[in-house]
Parts: sequence; C-alpha cells; structure tokens
Amino acid sequence: MDKKIHVLVVEDDSDINKLLCTVVTKSGYIAQAAYSGTEANLYLDRQEWDLVLLDLMLPGLTGEQLLEKINEVFRTPVIIISAKDEQQTKIATLRTGADDFITKPFDIEEVSARIDSHMRRYMRFSNPTPSNRLTYKELELDKETKFVTINGSEVTLTAREFAILELFMSYPKKVFSKANVFESIWNEEFMGDDNTVGVHISNLRSKLAKANPKQEYIETLWGMGYRLR
Repeated sequence: MDKKIHVLVVEDDSDINKLLCTVVTKSGYIAQAAYSGTEANLYLDRQEWDLVLLDLMLPGLTGEQLLEKINEVFRTPVIIISAKDEQQTKIATLRTGADDFITKPFDIEEVSARIDSHMRRYMRFSNPTPSNRLTYKELELDKETKFVTINGSEVTLTAREFAILELFMSYPKKVFSKANVFESIWNEEFMGDDNTVGVHISNLRSKLAKANPKQEYIETLWGMGYRLR
C-alpha cells in the first residue's frame, strides 16, 4: 500500500485555509488545518508531516519562528504562502529553510502543481532504504532476523528497544519527540509526559554503551526529543 502523505496547512484566515485544504485533498493527500502558530506547533510535535504550507503572519508563534523550528528539528519541506511580497522577506525565508514561496493572492492550479512537484522530489529522496539491513557508524540492525551488532558483537535488546532503535536508524537525521516515539512504537495516542519512553531509551542507551563505551549513539535535545548522535 502506498504511504499516505500528510500535509499541515497553517493559515489563520479560515476561508483561505479551507481552500488550501481542498487543493491538498484533491491532489490525493491528507490535509490538517491549523489556524495559529501555537496550534501548528502542537501538530508538529504530535506526528511526522510530509509537507507544511505556511503563512507568515500568524497569531501566537509567527511563521518565521515555526519555519526555524521545522528546519532545525523536523527538516520537513515547507512552502510559504504569504501576502508579504517584499524581496527581502522571500530571500530571508528561503535562506532559513523554506523550499518555495508563493505570494498571495495565489493561483489554485499553481499551488497544486508546486505541491505535487515538491512531494515527488521529497518522497524520491527521503524514503528510508528498503533493505532489511540498517547501518549507522558501528551499529548494524537486521530487520528480518531482529539481530543487532556493534563492531560484530551481538547486542541483546527487548522488542521495544529494537523497535525504537530501528525507528531511529531508519530516519537518522530526524528528531523524534516523546510523542513521536510513543505513537510509532506503541501504536497508541500519546496522552502525556509519562516516563515510558524515557525508561526504554535509557535502557537502550545503557546496552549500546556497554557494547561500545567509546561511542554515544543516541542524544537528547532538551525540549525537542531524541535522535541519533
């Protein structure tokens, strides 16, 4: 089955937001509306997104603040759709990490075409390798045999620990929040900041460190989450 593509539409004008969501849906993608920077920030922490359509003038967090976080933490493609048409604004957002800039008022067909273009390129280059074997530094993980080694020596992991490590190694540059990890591994909605994820990651770290004391494989980004170091 093809992967469902999720697009976060961040626009405080309800009519424009609805129009953009319709464009996204007609392109065959799943749209989620957010009407403020603060609301969008919650959605970003809750799950992984394939594309973000982002207005700049938002209540709560600004579009520029969201763009900076997306670029640093999630590295998700971003198309700016804004009435700010000054050249310096366009240059600044593109340098911050935006992938495209569309000026309001926009043409619906152009927006649709640009979304499709970015998604084709993103899905082509960002999908994790289909191989059953994942490698990172001295780590090797075999998804079929559930075998993990460091420098050729086996590391015995629980099923949850293996699943967490596989998740991180499949997306080695991504920062995973606790909610990302919990919902990906436990397949349940993350209801709050209990210590379940932290305990499993701590145990995983200990086992990896025991196998190779000279290397730290998982780092914590305070206030953001975890990623491979």
